[in-house]
Amino acid sequence: MAKTDLTQLELTDVARRLAKKEVSPVELTKAVLRRIEKTDKKLSSYALVTADLALKQAKKAEAELAKGRVKGPLHGVPIAVKDLCCTKGIVTAAGTKVHGKFKPKLDSTVVARFAAAGAVLLGKLQMTEGAFAEHHPDVKVPKNPWGADYWCGASSSGSGVATAAGLCFGSIGSDTGGSIRFPSAANGVTGLKPTWGRVSRFGVFDLAPSLDHVGPMARSAADCAALLGAIAGADKNDPTAAQVPVPNYLAGLERGIRGLKIGIDDRYNAKGVDTATVAMTKRAAHMLSEIGAELVDVRFPDVDRVVREWLPHCAVETAFAHKDTYPKRKGDYGPALAGLIDAGREVSGLDYQGILLNRAEFSGRVQAVFEDCDLILMPAMPYAAPTLEMMATLGEDPDAINTLLRFTAPIDYSGNPALTMPGGMTETGVPIGFQLVGRHFEEDTVLRAGAAFQRATDWHKARPKL
Repeated sequence: MAKTDLTQLELTDVARRLAKKEVSPVELTKAVLRRIEKTDKKLSSYALVTADLALKQAKKAEAELAKGRVKGPLHGVPIAVKDLCCTKGIVTAAGTKVHGKFKPKLDSTVVARFAAAGAVLLGKLQMTEGAFAEHHPDVKVPKNPWGADYWCGASSSGSGVATAAGLCFGSIGSDTGGSIRFPSAANGVTGLKPTWGRVSRFGVFDLAPSLDHVGPMARSAADCAALLGAIAGADKNDPTAAQVPVPNYLAGLERGIRGLKIGIDDRYNAKGVDTATVAMTKRAAHMLSEIGAELVDVRFPDVDRVVREWLPHCAVETAFAHKDTYPKRKGDYGPALAGLIDAGREVSGLDYQGILLNRAEFSGRVQAVFEDCDLILMPAMPYAAPTLEMMATLGEDPDAINTLLRFTAPIDYSGNPALTMPGGMTETGVPIGFQLVGRHFEEDTVLRAGAAFQRATDWHKARPKL
């Protein structure tokens, strides 16, 4: 492959080339930085590019690799993180105006672990304000590289755009109601929402802490496995990070999925879902069956109540997260995030307790489904390739918002891992995604199934023509 095409490689492919010294970290980093300089003026995926730091880290990685000191699959690989991950001495704004000049004194655990793995940090990726639904009015909204008229997803908008456009080999997103899975599906990349607690949230801005999940976005399930392996695990700085052993996620990806049971609830997967997405989900199920999985009928718990309650639940926790700056600096907030906080302040203690009890009951019912299967297949979004025009009117209809959240928010409630992958294209040539949901802390199984699907298909290899 020509050097000018290096930016289109998958992370695991470029890692092999780096280890074999077929390409150098400095050469690779310069290639991506040139692409960012050329392309991101139109896409606006980066909030901040850390070119000097990236080149410094690339030179260090190059010297280490030259001496045979390979730290792992991320050594020398250029990546980027969502701008809610604190970076020491580097502005971390979380998509807000209120934190627009905040320079943390410490790295978040995710950033520190990437550095320890030898990764090269290209910069901070743009996002919606505070990781909620809309970008701050002062922020230039990232553009979907498959077409400027299409939604690029929220809240990890820049992560989805940059990963799809070849402006990094992998990125970090966060998911509270769908914010890894929406931009992964919308931009045609692969994104993993891990089990809640699998990845430390230390140094990561809160939206709703008991719902927030930090996870990787990349071009393949194998790439996500490499990224997750570097950042997962217990953390003395975050007591909510689970004390659960971290497997080698890359090991065993070639085993295939023969014998795995994949649960499908056809009624759930079709309710409120457009025909293109229904057809794509069925094709994905058929392919998984063809390569060895056993498809089983399951009944997913009713989600209507928990989807309705996701917003007030999120609102209460968001109001608490912003108590030091809101309403004191209300003028610096955009209307969407301010409205969420105001709504959270109005929820009564009794109502919130009811929401918590309903969430616990629902989560238990989800775990019971896995008595009959190893994974559950469902759409990532209820409709294929939503346009900006469509999304602009979504807030006017509560039922439409609930429909959008129908396949994502319930999995944030239950805390299960979920891998979103491209499974097809619309007639207009825009990606459509589906997700595989697994048992708590069984990301290895989810990733293994995703890798098997991607060996049998090439949807994840499609690249937008910029």
